[in-house]
Amino acid sequence: MSDGDQLRDLLAEFAHTLAGDFKIQEILDHLVRRIVDVLPVTGSGVMLMGPSDELHFVAASNDVILEIESLQNELGEGPCLQAYRSGEPVAVPDLAVDTKFAAFSPPAVEAGLAAVFTFPMSLDGNRFGALDLYRDVPGALEPYDMDSAQVLADVAAAYIHNARGRASANDTLDLLRQRSLHDSLTGLPNRTLLKERLEQAVARASRTHQVVAVLFVDLDRFKPVNDKFGHHMGDQLLVAVAGRLRRLLRAGDTVARLAGDEFVIMCEALDKPEMAERVAERVSDAFARPFELDGATLQITASVGLAFCGPGEEIPETLIRDADFAMYQAKQAGGGHHQISDAAGRLADDHRGRLSRELRAAVGRDEFELAYQPLVDVREGTLTAVEALLRWQHPDRGWVMPAEILPIAEPTGLILEIGEYVLAQACRDLRHWEQQYGAAVPSITVNVSPYQVMAPGFAETVERVLDSTGTDPSRVLLEVTESAFLEDGPRALSVLEKTKALGVGLVLDDFGTGYSSLSYLRRFPFDVIKIDQAFVGGLGSDQTTRKIVAAIIDLAHALDLSVVSEGVETREQLAEVTRLGSDRAQGYYLCRPMLVAQLDSRVLQPAGSAPVRLPVGSAGDGSGEARLPQPRSED
Repeated sequence: MSDGDQLRDLLAEFAHTLAGDFKIQEILDHLVRRIVDVLPVTGSGVMLMGPSDELHFVAASNDVILEIESLQNELGEGPCLQAYRSGEPVAVPDLAVDTKFAAFSPPAVEAGLAAVFTFPMSLDGNRFGALDLYRDVPGALEPYDMDSAQVLADVAAAYIHNARGRASANDTLDLLRQRSLHDSLTGLPNRTLLKERLEQAVARASRTHQVVAVLFVDLDRFKPVNDKFGHHMGDQLLVAVAGRLRRLLRAGDTVARLAGDEFVIMCEALDKPEMAERVAERVSDAFARPFELDGATLQITASVGLAFCGPGEEIPETLIRDADFAMYQAKQAGGGHHQISDAAGRLADDHRGRLSRELRAAVGRDEFELAYQPLVDVREGTLTAVEALLRWQHPDRGWVMPAEILPIAEPTGLILEIGEYVLAQACRDLRHWEQQYGAAVPSITVNVSPYQVMAPGFAETVERVLDSTGTDPSRVLLEVTESAFLEDGPRALSVLEKTKALGVGLVLDDFGTGYSSLSYLRRFPFDVIKIDQAFVGGLGSDQTTRKIVAAIIDLAHALDLSVVSEGVETREQLAEVTRLGSDRAQGYYLCRPMLVAQLDSRVLQPAGSAPVRLPVGSAGDGSGEARLPQPRSED
């Protein structure tokens, strides 16, 4: 094979490496070995420049060249430096008579080298180093060989430029990945990396049948630190907390920062769940010592939620969420300790959250309807009022009762909008009955939440509804419970007096179940009290309950208040509350709640007809069927 063919093959090899992902060291090692086959030289070496323009040995074709290349670097003298600095080839045909490199040439001759030829490695003004070719006999290289050597040096420079660019890009990608997977403040893994490691733990645990645990750590009262000392001090505290949590870990565990003052620890390869609890205890202990930061001493605790899967159990996707929920349980209990995940509690919380979102949507979709339960004069047997009861027609679950609606509507503030809807619709229904049946429905009662009473503008809302529906205020009664007065009695009294001045009646609901009911009767402008069904239900067998109910009725009548006994479910209970002097009764025995159409078709009579009444005498002596017509299932 001719020299030209060999050179072409070597250039083809270079082209292949440029297209591949070979390391710089690999290609230069290949170059210095192959160049000896292509050109009439004994050995070759490559020197590249370092970050401070110092030469660094990179590759040599044999041990002799290795020693001589290293010597140039030590002496800071030799053909490499000159070729690099000048950008021109350097030829020393006979090292024995050379005077340009007085320190370098004698040791090279002693090593058995007779000549050296050096070619700069540069590309587009960027200098990378030099290619050294050595011969063991003196004499110049042919022009063709000199040109070929420079071509190889230039090609090597191009490769180095490409490889460095690729390495820089990879370094940048690695840096970006590092930043994308780690928290910039503490350097801890972030949520993304935590999720990756948790998925890996799932795979390992399925094989090893060991316990995996997640601890959700949230600092207690962290915001006051930022408010008092500034965010700079808050950041220092987070870094210090990260350091303490790191020191708790075993090899293979992970501590991550999710956001703010939230940290998560993942422990795997635990032999039993109790080991996870010991980790949680160590986390709490880690906050026993104060943090010394920039001259300030900060004492802070943490709430820790713990969730884990047992040996052989499938790791749920909700493990972090379960731990988060347990952390909130710990925080609500006062903080500074750990709480093990309560799956049932978390599911209940999920249910409440989902129902809250659906309830908010239901407000705008007209999914509410009112049912009405009659209140009956126990002596005359006549209908005296109907109580409006909220029903939610859920698209999937069917009817949802107030017992589920109120605990969601009150804390979220939706009760204000829902409460106004109930009052307005009840007033409209009252007008409907008035137009259809005259005074067959003498009045309506509407339950009012304590949140409504204590919200700004309650009396104004009632007045606006009465005006907009054209409702006679004297035919409307608002039912409130004493819980409306517990937070701020004077304000509640002021609001109810203002509301009473509109002409509506006020009912104290669930009387006898609270702590201060008697004082409320004296101070607040009520017209009616409702005896709670808990007392009515005990009338048949408990003489003490009977005496309490009798006393309540006598007290109410002494104060000129009307009495309603609610929760009447049997003939005996109706007879008993009648004998004790109750004015009205309400309950399933008399009539279950009905929708408007049911009430229209089964209870109410056209104007001018006799009022609906119980069978004469049945209420007083316990005989007969003392019930209004009940709603049919098909209604």
